[in-house]
Amino acid sequence: MSWRLCRLQGRWCKGWIEALENLENLENLENLENLEYLEMREKIEKYKDILAPYWDVILFLVCMFAANFFWKLTIDADEHGGPVHWFGMDISAPFDFLASNIAQTIHWLVSLTRDTLIYIPPNRLVFTSTGHGETIIWGCTAIKQAFIWMIIILFARGKWYHKLWFIPLGWVCCHLFNIFRLYIITLVIEYHNDMFSLMHDYLFKYLFYFMLFMLWVWWTEKIAGKKME
Repeated sequence: MSWRLCRLQGRWCKGWIEALENLENLENLENLENLEYLEMREKIEKYKDILAPYWDVILFLVCMFAANFFWKLTIDADEHGGPVHWFGMDISAPFDFLASNIAQTIHWLVSLTRDTLIYIPPNRLVFTSTGHGETIIWGCTAIKQAFIWMIIILFARGKWYHKLWFIPLGWVCCHLFNIFRLYIITLVIEYHNDMFSLMHDYLFKYLFYFMLFMLWVWWTEKIAGKKME
């Protein structure tokens, strides 16, 4: 009887020891997981500190490329002109209005210094001296750049009541820069029509986005309320 009792007590003690060992292993595992979690948080904080000075620039680039991708994904129109559709809806009216208005403005500006450019409604410009000309189409209206600008500032840090006036200011700058670039291109192509692609598709395209970047720098440094560190 005493032998059985001792054996039973031995099993009971062994069970308690195993339970305590399992509990200790569990605590060690939890401590290990906590340690790994803390190490991961430290790495995240370290990377955040490294990226902190560049966060505004990263956000600018993400917004710019995302807005550009959304535009190309949702706007359906021929690159050489024609109707403009957005999710199947015809939204050509504002593009046609701006294209005609811009063509007339360019004609007026060029006419201040020379009389060789004629305006053919609604959006065609032709030089009588060389026969070279251009058509102001929907893609020349800077509506796309105005949309990208709006997205950039909407997601940028800063007070909303400042954004309410700074976004329209950016639209005005987009329109004025667009008039300037088309005016210069028009003057050049009268006798150098072969330079149209270089100036339209490359030079002024990237200058346009550089102008947007400089406006954004102005916003971030002077208006948003906190300078980039």
